[in-house]
Amino acid sequence: MEWFSLKIDGREVSVPKGKTVLEACRMHDIPIPTLCHNPELTSVGACRLCIVQIEGMRNLPPSCVTQVAQGMVVETRNSKVRAARKTILELLVANHPLNCMTCQKMGSCALAEYAYEYGVTGKPYQGEHRNLPADDENPFILRDPNKCILCGKCIRVCDEIQGRSVLDFSFRGFDTQVGPAFNLPYHESDCVFCGSCVSVCPVGALTEKKMVGKGRSWEVKKVQTTCPFCGTGCNFDLNVKDEKVISVTSNPKAPVNGKALCVKGRFGMDMIYNPNRLTTPLIRKDGVLVPAEWDEALDLVATKFREIKDTYGANALAALSSAHCTNEENYLMQKFMRAVIGTNNIDHCARVCHAPTVAGLAVSFGSGASTNSFDEIPDAKVMFVIGANPTEAHPIVGTKMKQALAKGAKLIVADPRQIELAECSDLWLRLRPGTDVALINGIMNIILANGWEDRKFIEERTEEFEHFRENVQQYPPEIVSQITGVPVNQLVEAARIYATAERAMIFYTLGITEHTTGTDNVMSLANLAMLTGNVGKENSGVNPLRGQNNVQGSCDMGALPGDYPGYQKVVNPEVRMKFEEAWGVPLDPNIGIMLPDMFAAAISKNLRAMYVMGEDPVITDADANHVRKGLESLDFLVVQDIFMSETAKLADVVFPGASFAEKTGTFTNAERRVQMVNQAIKPIGNAKTDGEIIAELANRMGYPFSCFSPEQVMQEAANLTPLYAGITHSRLGTQGLQWPVPNTEHPGSKVLHQETFSRGKGLFKAIAFQEANELPDEEYPFLLNTGRKLSHYNVFTQNSEALESYSPEELAEINPLDAKRLGFQEGERVKVTSRRGGLETKIRITERVPSGMLFMTFHYTETPTNVLTNGASDKVSKTYEYKACGVQITKIAN
Repeated sequence: MEWFSLKIDGREVSVPKGKTVLEACRMHDIPIPTLCHNPELTSVGACRLCIVQIEGMRNLPPSCVTQVAQGMVVETRNSKVRAARKTILELLVANHPLNCMTCQKMGSCALAEYAYEYGVTGKPYQGEHRNLPADDENPFILRDPNKCILCGKCIRVCDEIQGRSVLDFSFRGFDTQVGPAFNLPYHESDCVFCGSCVSVCPVGALTEKKMVGKGRSWEVKKVQTTCPFCGTGCNFDLNVKDEKVISVTSNPKAPVNGKALCVKGRFGMDMIYNPNRLTTPLIRKDGVLVPAEWDEALDLVATKFREIKDTYGANALAALSSAHCTNEENYLMQKFMRAVIGTNNIDHCARVCHAPTVAGLAVSFGSGASTNSFDEIPDAKVMFVIGANPTEAHPIVGTKMKQALAKGAKLIVADPRQIELAECSDLWLRLRPGTDVALINGIMNIILANGWEDRKFIEERTEEFEHFRENVQQYPPEIVSQITGVPVNQLVEAARIYATAERAMIFYTLGITEHTTGTDNVMSLANLAMLTGNVGKENSGVNPLRGQNNVQGSCDMGALPGDYPGYQKVVNPEVRMKFEEAWGVPLDPNIGIMLPDMFAAAISKNLRAMYVMGEDPVITDADANHVRKGLESLDFLVVQDIFMSETAKLADVVFPGASFAEKTGTFTNAERRVQMVNQAIKPIGNAKTDGEIIAELANRMGYPFSCFSPEQVMQEAANLTPLYAGITHSRLGTQGLQWPVPNTEHPGSKVLHQETFSRGKGLFKAIAFQEANELPDEEYPFLLNTGRKLSHYNVFTQNSEALESYSPEELAEINPLDAKRLGFQEGERVKVTSRRGGLETKIRITERVPSGMLFMTFHYTETPTNVLTNGASDKVSKTYEYKACGVQITKIAN
């Protein structure tokens, strides 16, 4: 790297070639005022406030767009420069409302800060003031165009970071404004309310609506923590005043997301104070849940668990741990079930979403986790997105993909539904639902036929290739096209784009895993990556986008019936002996019951009691009526949650847990990054943290949990879990670490399988195509497909007043041809029925779904989509087939 020597304010400094004068000054702690500059955005020199004097230059250039040169002499604060800056500020203030005393941005307004520094009064330039109406009709953002200084940062962040280009300048001169096209209000535009514009606004033109009047910057304590929603693992700051969370603001140092957030992460935290929060224990008496003291509730649960264990054996009890809870709490729950109760009947919601990932990638690679990192995405050359909808389900991942597209990356999307990324893809493969194995086999057939495979990688780093090749030969493109509905030319083009790229990244989520062939689907994608050598290096690999905030961590911590923490098998005598020595008790050598089998076991009375922490299987599990029947068949049900869920309504005892804002611990995101969750406020009411509840219950059952502070629990987990061996809370800091971290000196692992696979050599698996368990027929002619939407996260966010007002109800998607044939109108309420149950929902008529398909989300308790879905499951992982079942749609009689 070439370095230049230059002089700034009489000081000799060295700066790398290509840096701007502004960057040079900031490298050497020389202050320069800016209003339009942001390090994450392109520099445009719009505000001119960063002007400097450079020897030999006629005018005062803006430092943000002026590159350094060898021998350059710069003055940043002489009288000429300061006078020019003051004039610029006087001109801005002349047309700026001076109601600073009532402005939400007071104390953090860059314009006010510089006006104070330069002695600006607003008197020299008097003129007309704008008197434009404020845009306050949405629940999230207050836009006051009169305070806008036209810096353009909101425009650039919307375009360059979010890839949406919703905002721009309109009109000219004095009348210039910034806003959506045609100067529409935000809620009538294509804005998705990520709030990035708010995060970069230097003045009070854009503010968080719910924060207005709640607190000023100097009154607020900021606590950096990790988002409790999707598996992306965004960090942000909780703003706390008077021991209450009043808002969320971006933290530019957040390792995954920087300043970017989605509508849920930025505006959905009002759910912490929802009136439905559980704040005291409840016990069922005379058929009704009534408030109780903690001692009474804990003693009752301990007594009943002990009675059931003594009468029917330890395996008559089971527990559901939680992907919402911290690693430490999941560790304690699985330890409680194994060491205190004496059973491996412990599972959680990963079973119904990404268990095929854990199973499939473990077979193919030896490790059931994402191979690469999110920060590689913006520099990707080729992205293959299959069975995933990142811009809605993992919005920050979606923004990174859009950043890659802006740099010229190629994008292949395989999805039966026209998701947002399909609209900007190079190739959209609109496959028939459930035909993923055939599609991938067909693409690999074409790769082999054209010699596009990576022979060196195959020979050196894989095994069982020939058996795999024989299977793939049975899937020529013509046959695959008939199965999948994807034209042959598109199959060939997909194979060419993916296989001929030097590096290509695969992304998938529940559209791959939630099938009866989920594990096969995952192993097929592993085959594709190994066939082309696209694994074990940056900007490549197989990258499952994990659904919930800590679904990776809850698996890592052993909340699975066949695995101790770190995926160490309960059937392995040496592993079991290690945990027996650590925990001081004999452990069950048999694999426990998986979640889908628990409800049938309850109905048959093989299971007598369940302990459910932070999960709501009545709403989230397929064939919900069967789930409800199973729970109602139990002798004793304990639910631990922060809200009165549908499952909690069936419980004999309800424990009130603490939200993420009320506890300390860690979450592990989809790229294996373990990050801190930092307590911002005390638990609300009489609630307790989940770890504290489990520990107190264990103590009452005669097994003292001597260490249950989160830091101590992580230390115990790390001592027993090689993947986490080098992780401590103090090491995680604000950036986290990506496992495996084998020792306390190790920096973490950004990319997996670089030299060798976790299992040694990668294993090719011959996978045969199988149809979905239940397809449309004459009685149930529509195929139901389910998924998420941007504005909600499972049923959790229904407890956010802001999100609920923005997106209040289910709108099932149906194709215009089907709607016309059935005589449906936009927004009409219809009846949807499957072989398992029925519900009513409003419809949205859209070409996003193909004819013959109905798409529904599962975010609304009033429209419980999972009463419809099929309880059939993957043969390996037992994950339900949420993505395909037959339904009928009928009009509702007036």
